[in-house]
This record gives sequence, structure tokens and C-alpha cells, in this order.
Amino acid sequence: MRNGVSPSCVALPHQGEGTMLDFLLHRLPGVGQEEWLQRMAAGDVVDERGALVTPGRAFERGLRLYYYRSLPAEPALPFLETILYQDEHLLVADKPHFMPVTPSGPYLQHTLLVRLKQRLGLADLVPLHRIDRDTAGLVLFSVQPRTRGAYHSLFRDHHITKHYEAVAPWRTDLAFPREHRSRMVESEQFFRMQEVPGTSNTLTRIEVQQVLGPWARYRLAPVTGKRHQLRVHMAALGLPLRNDAFYPELNDPPEGDFSRPLQLLARSLAFTDPLTGQARYFESQRQLLPL
Repeated sequence: MRNGVSPSCVALPHQGEGTMLDFLLHRLPGVGQEEWLQRMAAGDVVDERGALVTPGRAFERGLRLYYYRSLPAEPALPFLETILYQDEHLLVADKPHFMPVTPSGPYLQHTLLVRLKQRLGLADLVPLHRIDRDTAGLVLFSVQPRTRGAYHSLFRDHHITKHYEAVAPWRTDLAFPREHRSRMVESEQFFRMQEVPGTSNTLTRIEVQQVLGPWARYRLAPVTGKRHQLRVHMAALGLPLRNDAFYPELNDPPEGDFSRPLQLLARSLAFTDPLTGQARYFESQRQLLPL
């Protein structure tokens, strides 16, 4: 781990020829030759034995290579994460709006995972689930590989209760509480999801907490966990979340504009600890904007 960043790993196949650089250019075409040369010169590409990978080094069948991602420039995020709980197995973080959970796109150091790794020195830290970059609130992390599977099963087997809070328009013609089911798939724009005809693969339970004029505060309980599920379901009901830049229409603000945070908060997580049998409940300390 370097500056909170753990290396990525790629295994060389059991057949091939040329150099390792040739393989990396073919296997990872999104990274250009000049960038690989810079990483190798900086010592940021090594094999499983810790030996440096150089541009002319010959292909070695079955060998694992480790490389570190870097960015020439990264947008700054003027927000801080909060740690709500930590023990030898779990860590619960309270994420601000606009911060990705894991490295992606233009973000590396300013992601929740890398910030926590750098801050705490926990090389094996792994998120057990994800929330959108635009969403604030709770994210549960596994601290060590030995017990990770037990906590992963909570999400896989739907043994964890998640509640979100959202601000969206108020419609007098809709009855609450209600359930929304639909079939969701990726749209032609890979970063957006859409509803399509067919057997449902998503389910959200929706309640109203407060109504004030044209706006309402909603309590959302996703039973399934598709990407952007809550945002898509609310937009499908004619209740697009306040400040949603993706649904129903794409209206992404310019980079560095933090003036309109999405009004969606991962408010609480509740589950029975699979190791101790203890009831666990965690609640975000963050607040959405007033109605």
C-alpha cells in the first residue's frame, strides 16, 4: 500500500510471448504506452516476488504483476468523512456528498476507501457495499479478509436492513406507504440505469415522513440493491430526487460545483452480527437540507 492505495493485480496467461509491456498494453488498453513507461520508471509495476517490471523484460507465463494507479491531476474535495465505529472486523464510515467510495474516473486519493486506508493504515480494508458518489451516509467496511465472507453474506442474503432519507416533490395523487417494483438494466449511457418491461429485479418500500408545501421527506427501504435503484424508482413515480443530476434528465453540474448536493442520505443500517449474534444499529449523523 502506497499513500493509501493498494495495487491492482493482473496474471499473465500460461501462453504468450514478447515483453510484459506488450502484454499490459494488450490487456489494459485504457492505459497508454507512455503512462506504463512512466509507472515502470517510478517503480510502480512489480511482479509477485517484488521485482521491478521493466519495459524490455520478457513475458513470463503465469506470473502475477502488481501495478499502482496514479493520476496526473485530481479534483479536490473540500469535505471530510467521519468514522462512526471501528473494531477488529468492521468499520462504519459516514460519507459526505460528492465523494466516491472507491477509486474511479478522475478520483483516487479523494475517495472514501483510500482516505481511510491512508488515515488508519489498514491495507486490507474493503467496502462491503457501495453508495453513489452523489449520495451521503453510511458505508460498512470489512477490516480483515478472515471474517469478510460472514459480513458479505448479510448483503447477499438480504439479512441487513437499510433505510435512506430523501427529499422529493409531493404528489397528492399517490398513496403511501407503497412498494415500487420494476426491471432495471443499464441504459445506452453506461452511467445511467433505466426501467424496462419484464420480470422485476428491484423492490423499494417508500414511506412519507414530512410534507411541507411542494416538497416531502421520504423514507426509502431498498430490498434489492441495484445501482441507482432509489433514484430511478422515485423518478419513475414522478418524484425525482431534489438536485438529481441524472434522473429523469441528465443535467450534470460542472466539476467543482458543490452547490446542489443530491438530497439522498443512507440514514441507517441494522443487522445481527454474524460473529457475535449481537444486534447492530448504526445511524448517519449527516442531515439533508430543510424542506
